[in-house]
Amino acid sequence: MMKRSRLPAPSIPTQIKNADLVGRRRLQIVDAAVELFIANGYHKTTTREIAKRSGISIGLLYEYINSKEDILYLVCDAIHTEVEKGVKEALANDSSGSESLAAMIKEYFMICDRMSDHILLIYQETRSLPSHWQRKVLEKEIKITGIFKEALADLARSGGIPKIDSRSMTLTAHNIVVLGHMWTFRRWEIQKEFDIEEYIRRQTEFVIGSISEKDSPY
Repeated sequence: MMKRSRLPAPSIPTQIKNADLVGRRRLQIVDAAVELFIANGYHKTTTREIAKRSGISIGLLYEYINSKEDILYLVCDAIHTEVEKGVKEALANDSSGSESLAAMIKEYFMICDRMSDHILLIYQETRSLPSHWQRKVLEKEIKITGIFKEALADLARSGGIPKIDSRSMTLTAHNIVVLGHMWTFRRWEIQKEFDIEEYIRRQTEFVIGSISEKDSPY
């Protein structure tokens, strides 16, 4: 099991006052749930099965969540938390310019690789969430894209990458997000020819090339 950040405590009520314990326990529940959702499907998996796989009682499970839909939302939250943390850490290193952008892209793609089961699950089952959780998932997706756009803007202002207009930055940020997800969705075919390292290198070249100073023929 991969080591990652503990889940923050989103707006899901809990009887537990210790926020650190809530984060650790919810991460434990999420990891168990993802395995079961992938194996059996979201709708066929019961909270009792999730509790058993988590190694806790069903009563204890309900001290941390209220429903199976809450668990699915926590899966979404786990991905967004990991991406946000990883990208910000990559941007905080000592590299600059296109090297900083490349580090950010690499970190994001590696997270997509490690959490591919989680990402697939979200795309398959987000529609099963109540509308208020769907809105929160969408807000988090927009926030991740915004982190990339903000990073691009900072790099452009510092002269690290060529200056591009706001609309182009928006499109580039969305491209980065989608290219990371593409490895998740299509790697069963892509990895016949490329491993994750080469995929990252080639797609990074593509992104950086798309914002180069060369005039586009289009």
